Parts: sequence; structure tokens; C-alpha cells
Amino acid sequence: MYRLDPRYTPAPRTVLVTGWQAIADQLPPAPAVVAIDGPPSVDWDLLADRLVAACPATAVRLLDVREHYAPPAEIRRRTVRPEDAVDPYYCKLAENTLDDLFDDVPRPPDGGPAVVFGPGAALVRHDVLWYADLPKRHAEAAVAAGRGVNLGLPGEQGDFRRLFYVDWPMLDRHRDALAPRLDGWLDVQEPERPVYLDGDGLRATLATLSRRPVRTRPFFNSTPWGGHWAQQELGFDPAARNTALGYELIAPEAGILVGDGPQAQAEVPFQMMCVLHPEDVLGDEVHARFGTSFPIRFDYLDTVGGGNLSVHCHPREPYMRERFGWPYTQHETYYMTFGGLDSKVFLGLREDADADVFRKEVLKAATEGVPMDPEDHVLTFPAEQGRLFMIPAGTPHASGAGNVVLEISATPYLYSLRFYDWLRPGADGSPRPLPYEHGFANLETGRRGEAVARDLVQEPRTLREGTGWREELIGALDEMFYEVRRYVLDAGAEAEDATRGRFHVLNVVEGAGVTVRTAAGDLHELAWAETLTVPAAVGRYTLRAADGGPVRVVKALVR
Repeated sequence: MYRLDPRYTPAPRTVLVTGWQAIADQLPPAPAVVAIDGPPSVDWDLLADRLVAACPATAVRLLDVREHYAPPAEIRRRTVRPEDAVDPYYCKLAENTLDDLFDDVPRPPDGGPAVVFGPGAALVRHDVLWYADLPKRHAEAAVAAGRGVNLGLPGEQGDFRRLFYVDWPMLDRHRDALAPRLDGWLDVQEPERPVYLDGDGLRATLATLSRRPVRTRPFFNSTPWGGHWAQQELGFDPAARNTALGYELIAPEAGILVGDGPQAQAEVPFQMMCVLHPEDVLGDEVHARFGTSFPIRFDYLDTVGGGNLSVHCHPREPYMRERFGWPYTQHETYYMTFGGLDSKVFLGLREDADADVFRKEVLKAATEGVPMDPEDHVLTFPAEQGRLFMIPAGTPHASGAGNVVLEISATPYLYSLRFYDWLRPGADGSPRPLPYEHGFANLETGRRGEAVARDLVQEPRTLREGTGWREELIGALDEMFYEVRRYVLDAGAEAEDATRGRFHVLNVVEGAGVTVRTAAGDLHELAWAETLTVPAAVGRYTLRAADGGPVRVVKALVR
């Protein structure tokens, strides 16, 4: 059964406590300066109030670093290039450190114990360092609701462009640099019932998990085109408007649940495990190539009972690197977890497509609201269940209504260069953004017609097989740095595999599930629709199919 809360036991001797009083008890007994850093989405005023209230016997001095930021205009000037300021959709990923939020970093209060808090608190001289965290989905939801704030701009309403391309890169680098020396980790998703992990226990737990299979906490959000498959089949948030995007493993946002049960668990960024143990997680060669960036993501696109996705493409590598600042680009694949001959996938240009005519129709749709038919320019294919569609950067594509796509892709995920969105309004009723100029700057016009079907809709090729199982290659292109394979196992069959120095990502696409057993003896159950990371350090492992019927498992790896 699909688990919404996969959870892992903390390492021995880890301190895990809940509630403000128990957290206050972790403060040093002698007078000290405690810095509590974290993202702007944390309710910092509540955190300071509750922590001080839990220390009634001690006069604790407070320093809110947000009161010492440089003026807002100066923050904007430092973090967004002039040429990006006029782009309503994107700006180059900020390379700033949090020092740039300040003209002068403040000094801690003199005399007695003190708590310095807010984004950038670690820059203030301190004796103890904690990090208070909210997963990124909370910040995104707050901005969508009109109550979010951006980094360095307290009191101003937040916007998505700064959140994605300025705040998150700066905050991620800052948190990752602090990870080796954190004394404590605070999960404040329930602000009146926070959870604390001590820093040594946190690092010991991630060290263990970096050498065994691990599943991140899944999450689905809503969009105007979203469907209801995840609500109906996986039990995710029946009250939600829809379940459009399923975040199975998107490393910059993914979290690992660490704890003994739902009442005592902390969510820790998956990315911190990659930062602290890159060779174990990624493997030496992948680490040398991608640094600490986990380069493959798995997510769901649910349009069952929903609508067509926008027709869009993703930036080609030079554009992605030079214009947007990501060192590698957003190649994608669509694996059809659910589909049929009556639903479709849009993919690649028709043989007779005229890019100039395409542009004119897109412009009229965007500026005058004139509908267009994307099939006049873009090919469609039946959304056959079990089929993989390759989508190299620059290729126009979309999933049609009625599908569940398992998107097996490169990690960059915030660069959908939309051409056409069916004149559909966004959640707030206004037209959805259409960055079509970026799209046409990246449109791949060389591969079209028969070449699309030949190159991007490949037939499975058996790589190896044994009793009751086979491993197939279902998608590989020279221009894409990863490939997708698939295990086909009879009920109860067992297949052997090995990471050979690079991580694998698995997902059960058909059947009841598998048991993953490592050479070290670790066991991990993986049910239908679940995703699992097998770190490079695992080495040899086996997949045993559950009884009751055949099982299919897709696997992605860096080539």
C-alpha cells in the first residue's frame, strides 16, 4: 500500500524531542548566544515568543536579524541583475550569500544568554547554532495565498519569481554550508508543536541513510489542469481541489522523515544527505560531474478528470546555463503509468510545421485570446500505458487529459517555457504566464515528423534476463545524460542488480510491489506507485516481486 509518510528510525543516541518546553531544555545551561537560522517562511515572531516563554527563570535577550537588513531597494539591486529585472517570468539564479542582506552584520546582545534569530542569524557571532525549517512547499503555498514573504524583504508580499530564483538558491547554499556544524534542527511545520533533532544525531542518521535505500516524503499540489487520480488511488488529500503534481523525488524540495512515529518526527531535506555524503549517495563519477546536485527527479503529472497540460518546451543547455544559471538542463521523459488509446501525448514538431506560423498563432492567442489548435504544429501519440516518451530539451510537448505520467527527468523543474495553455485562467482567475519568447528561443526545429517517432518513442530492448525476470532498456539518447530501464518480474521472481558506483532510482509502475534487499542486509518494501533511491554506496541488491501477479519496476540512472 502506498505510504504517504515513509519514516526512518533515528541513529542511536539521537536526541529527538517535541514541544517548546522540551526544546528550551536543550539550550545550554551556561549563558551563551544561540543563533537560530532558517528561511523567511518560518513564523519567527512566534518562535522567539514561545522559546523565551519556555525559559521563565532566565532573562533571555533577543536579536531579530531581520531588523538589520539593508534597505529593500538595495536588496533587490544586489540580488537581481538589471537585464533580468524586466523579465516577468525568470531571473538568473542568484549567486549571493546571505551576507548581502546586510550592510553590517549585527553584533550579539551583551550580557547573559541571548537568542539571535531569523534568516542569516548564523552570520552573527554565536556559541550554539540551530536551524529552524519549513519545507519549501509551505513557502510556495504562502506566496500563493498572498501571505508569503521573500528573503531580505520582511513585511512585503512575496512573489514566486524571487522565491524560486533568488531566495531558494541563496537559502540552499547557506543551509548546506551550515550542515556540518549545526547543533540542532527544528522542524516547525506545527508551530505550536515543533520537533527538535540534535545536530550530531541528525548527521549520524543521514550517514546511515546515505548507504541504504531511502524513500522521500511524497506530496501533491494543485494546478488548473490537475486531475484526481492521486486522491482516488493513493488517498492523498481528498479535500484538495485536485492532485496535479506529485513530488515523489525532486531533490531541491524532497524531505526525509526521521522519527519514531507521526507524533515524533522531523522532516530533513534530502539535499542535506547529498551535501554531507555525496560520494555515498551519488557515486564518485556522478559527484565529479554534478557536484552535490542530485541530477534525476521522479514526479507525477495527474490529468485524470483534469485537462491538457500547456504545450511547452524546456531550455536547451547553453540557454539554461547562460541565461538561467543552472549548469545542466531539463531533459525529460514521460512514462505512462495510466493512459489509453483515447488519450494522447503531444510530442515534437510535425514534418510540415512552420515555426513562423506557429509563433504568429501563439502571439494571437496570448495577446488577443484567439484559440489555436496545437495539433496543427505538434505531433500527438496515443498515451499507451507502459510507453516511455523521450523529451530532450527544446522539444514541444504536453500530456493530454486523462493520463497519469511518471515524469523521469533531469532535476531542474522550474522552467516550463509555455507556448499555449488553452486560454485557461490560473487559480487567481488571471491568465497563466506564457513565456513563449523564451520558448521560441529554445524550440528544437531539426527533429520532426518521422524522426520524432523513431528517436523519441523507442521500443524496449532486453539487456539481460533470468528465471522469471528480464531487464529492458526503454529509453536512451546520446544527448541525454541519463537512461530509463524497466524490470519485468513474474510473481515471486527475484532479480539481482548492483549500483556499480552510481545511484539508481526505482518506481513500481505495475503490480503489488517489490522487496529490495541489499548486500548489507537492509530490507525496504516498495509498493505500487512508490519511488525509492538506491544510493551508490549500496552496491549489490536484489528485487523480489510480491506474490499475486507480475510486477514492473522502472529504473533510472546516470549513463
